[in-house]
Amino acid sequence: MKVAILGANGKAGSAILKEAKKRGLDVTAIVRDAAKITDGTPVLEKDVYSLTTEDISDFDVLVSALGFWGDVSEFTGSTQRLIDILTNQKTRLLVVGGAGSLYVDPEHTVRLSETPDFPDGFKPLATAMGKGLNLLEAAKNVNWTYLSPAAEFDAEGPATGQYVVAGEELATDKDGKSYISYADYAIAMVDEIEKNAHPNQRFSVHQ
Repeated sequence: MKVAILGANGKAGSAILKEAKKRGLDVTAIVRDAAKITDGTPVLEKDVYSLTTEDISDFDVLVSALGFWGDVSEFTGSTQRLIDILTNQKTRLLVVGGAGSLYVDPEHTVRLSETPDFPDGFKPLATAMGKGLNLLEAAKNVNWTYLSPAAEFDAEGPATGQYVVAGEELATDKDGKSYISYADYAIAMVDEIEKNAHPNQRFSVHQ
């Protein structure tokens, strides 16, 4: 299986890259600066806006692990670009999503980012990522999956190999904690790459 990872040098992207290579997948990193990939992985040096349908046509899966901490509107612009180049293509798009767009009620009327305790500093980012999800949900003839992490997404946490699949509602463990490490999230993402268990839907994972 041929997999391309967009933003492969970021925290989530590098964790997914490591897990995919560990399983023997044929992986290419798509990054703006090839010098940042130092493990011998083949590199396509491009940003998302210069990617073309031809660039990705040979891949079975394109993982978008892009992160934007400056202009968060890039989440919608980049998602629309990916939709444009993947429409009517066989390549599946898997997106590293956010937890802020998960619902906290069974009626799906209130998102985590809309709750009183959600940090103000993260609201613009969560809102922008949620708009990216909306674009995917409205897209026609695109094979996509959006994977949201738990509320606490821990870059330093260990790989336990264990995770629980949940839906579009914020899920917690028996102690009421919503947590996943980047390493276990990467395992869940590569499982989805291999199994295609959630086509054209958003799901989430927690410990």
